Amino acid sequence: MQERCKIIKRKTYLCNNNNPTDMKKILFIIGSLRKQSFNRELSEMVRDMLKGRAEVTELDYSQVPFINQDDEYPAPQAVAEARKAVAEADGVWIFTPEYNYSYPGRVKNLIDWLSRPVDPADRNAPTVLKGKKFTLTGAGGKGATAGCRKLLTTLLTVLKANVMTEGQTGIALNIEAWTEGRMILTEEQKAQLAKQAEIFLAFVEDE
Repeated sequence: MQERCKIIKRKTYLCNNNNPTDMKKILFIIGSLRKQSFNRELSEMVRDMLKGRAEVTELDYSQVPFINQDDEYPAPQAVAEARKAVAEADGVWIFTPEYNYSYPGRVKNLIDWLSRPVDPADRNAPTVLKGKKFTLTGAGGKGATAGCRKLLTTLLTVLKANVMTEGQTGIALNIEAWTEGRMILTEEQKAQLAKQAEIFLAFVEDE
């Protein structure tokens, strides 16, 4: 049967042959908001790899404000929507560049919001991050975002998320990517991404 694909709410790409309700929900978070982001390109490659196997949604967090406890309750609409998207996902896949050996400030800000309890009357209530399954991928300089991914793994683990440390993919961009604005992966790099997708699907499906 020919595969059918449609775009649904929150940039969701649903591709299925039979029963879409059986597919896991994977939420993509892109660490760079740049329109021509290399990490966005990576996410699009992975989305194609997951066609027919998962329901993929990209989180738009561009309107999430910088965290301020004065504005915490009630949460800003963009924050509430981000929390809802994470809560509904079976797994979260972050694609991020590395800025000064760490993760981008907007990613940290988003995680700070997600780490806060949603009930002002119960400061010990679980957050949407607790137990949530994550995997990380990054394209950057010669370090292939290793420093960023290490720090991000530590941060998410401290916040009680369940981070898949096996099979993370780091891409060291060549000079042509920076000078010509285009990223071309080797067959080995493509295979590494495909392997990460396989491992993450199994990780998410493991109850």
